[in-house]
Formats: sequence, C-alpha cells, structure tokens
Amino acid sequence: MTRKRLDNLDPDRQELLFSNAAEEFAAHGYDAASLNRILDRAGMSKSSLYYYFDDKADLFTTLIERAMGLILREVGGFDPARLSAASFWPELTALAHRFVVVSGRNAWFVKVGRLFYRLRGREKGHDPTARTFQAARLWVSALIQRGQSLGVVRSDLPLDLLVDMTMAVGEAMDRWFVVHWDEMSADERLTMTDRQIALVRQMLSPPAPDAPTERAPQPDL
Repeated sequence: MTRKRLDNLDPDRQELLFSNAAEEFAAHGYDAASLNRILDRAGMSKSSLYYYFDDKADLFTTLIERAMGLILREVGGFDPARLSAASFWPELTALAHRFVVVSGRNAWFVKVGRLFYRLRGREKGHDPTARTFQAARLWVSALIQRGQSLGVVRSDLPLDLLVDMTMAVGEAMDRWFVVHWDEMSADERLTMTDRQIALVRQMLSPPAPDAPTERAPQPDL
C-alpha cells in the first residue's frame, strides 16, 4: 500500500470506506467478503481501490491497523521508557483494562478481532495478519527489554525466546477472550484481564533467588 496516497484521500471518504469494509469483513468473513459490496456502499470504483491498496489483504490489514489506531487514541498513550520498577506491572494492567473498556464500547472491534484470529497461520505471503503481528512483536520486545533494565523481567533466558513465549501466550489469551467476550459481563472481563496479566507476570518475573540454576544430577540408569 502507498500510505501517502491513502493519507491524501478525503477523511470522510476514508471513514466511509473503512466502516463499510469493517461491516463486510465482520459479517461475511475474509474469504467471502465482497470487494464489490464494499465499493458500492463506499461509492468508489475498483480502480480507485487499487490506487490506494495492493489487494484485499492490504485493505484488511490496513483496516486492522486503523482499528488499533482508533483504540490506542481512546486508550491513551503508553511510553515504556517512563515505566519504573514499581509501576511496570500496574501500568500494564491499567493499559489492559482500558483496552477492554474501549472494546466494550465498540462492538465491531471485537467482531474484527474474531476474524483476525481466524486468519492467523495462513500460508506465508497470504496471511493478512502478518504485518500487524510483526508490529506487535517489536512492541513486546521493547517492553520486555525495558522490564529487564528495571529488574522486573527475567534475563536468564534469550530475548527471542521470551518474546516468542509472550506472543504465544498473549495470542492464546486473546483468542479465548474474543470467543467468550459475549458470555462475560464488563466486570468479569476485567477480572479475567487481571488473571491473564498475573499469568504473564508469573512467566516473565525473575526467578526466586533460591530457584535452581544448574541442572540437577541425573540418576544412574
């Protein structure tokens, strides 16, 4: 996608395009979503679409990035560099709470989130979620490194392994959340968020001083 071209599109037309795209993808799924229906409702031609986007996957990925941008604006800024050892985990918990509250006010965020995770793991080069996950991975890596510098995240394992673990657990929790979202009240969602953050914290916290660091002797066989 040529970002500069999209930025030059009238904001009202952008909103019309993305709102219709969100409805179409959420209602019909990625494969069955019709570009023609999106374009008809947005009052755009197919040639115009391909001027701004490479293909359907590019439109969907940009929609996800836009949705995340809207959420982040409502959630508020978060600068890992400003975290202290005392505020690291409380601030992350507060951030997660704000995400849940904002998502509760915007039902289509959850619908698009469900679709997003259904598309994970597609053949390389055909996964419209890849760009978003790469951005998330970079953010998680920076956050872990900040936590390590503060002494609140373990440093006894390789960074790439810690990032892989965090991404895998985070994805599993997110998948569960979007599937069971409608079954929970607002308070139950926040309680579940607290439990999930506690799980990640337990996984990433430095081992206790008395925790074994050497391999235990193996019995003779």
